[in-house]
Amino acid sequence: MPAPGQEPAADPVSTPATFEELLAEGAAVPTDGWDFSWFDGRATEARPSWGYARAMGERLARASAALDVHTGGGEVLNTAPKLPPLTVATEGWPPNVAKATALLHPRGVAVVAVPDDAPLPFAAEAFDLVVSRHPVSPPWTEIARVLRPGGTYFAQHVGPASAYELVEHFLGPQPAGQRTARHPDRERADAEAAGLEIVELRAERLRMEFYDIAAVTHFLRKVIWMVPGFTVDAYRPQLRSLHERIEAEGLFVAHSSRHLFEARKPTG
Repeated sequence: MPAPGQEPAADPVSTPATFEELLAEGAAVPTDGWDFSWFDGRATEARPSWGYARAMGERLARASAALDVHTGGGEVLNTAPKLPPLTVATEGWPPNVAKATALLHPRGVAVVAVPDDAPLPFAAEAFDLVVSRHPVSPPWTEIARVLRPGGTYFAQHVGPASAYELVEHFLGPQPAGQRTARHPDRERADAEAAGLEIVELRAERLRMEFYDIAAVTHFLRKVIWMVPGFTVDAYRPQLRSLHERIEAEGLFVAHSSRHLFEARKPTG
């Protein structure tokens, strides 16, 4: 999603879109890949201070063999100025596999279709770097297995209760256990149980702003785990009430949760 600083463009000669028109627009946008440029002027999300893509690129430039887990459409991996001689990416959603293949093959990256919950189809100690931006669920045991001794896992994860102001508008108050899922302390323990040593773990909560209901509709269709089973028809009352709130207040504010994770496989 775009960074803050871009307000919706004003068009003095056009008539504001109706609720139904905005719903139709948000429902029509393709959801494959992780390109969020459509949200320009319609929604923003503050960026974490650590600059994941830049830091990932620096590590990839020094690596000899790298794996990008849950690559999406390959957009984040493709930002790296230099890739290792051996670079592989995995993805579980078929539309994203096709998109990542088209984007990354010209750079010599092999894209492998792997279901999110399946073992990684690579030999033990095949990579000195594993990266991931917003993995569905980090496969810690598999990450540790495919890393070489001394190798690094470097990733940005979605943290606990991310965008829950939006989630709870549609689903109501969530159980405490649900709100603490993806907690960095829990992921630290899981990584250590898999035999990895934690090098760095940083967490931040970041402001999100939605300027119209089309942006909300597209976001919930694209980030499908926020409101599982979301459709416009199933959630029309909640969409209408949120549309009216945005119309009255000018925007809807939520807060995303992110953490930076760096772990290393011991050499001994």
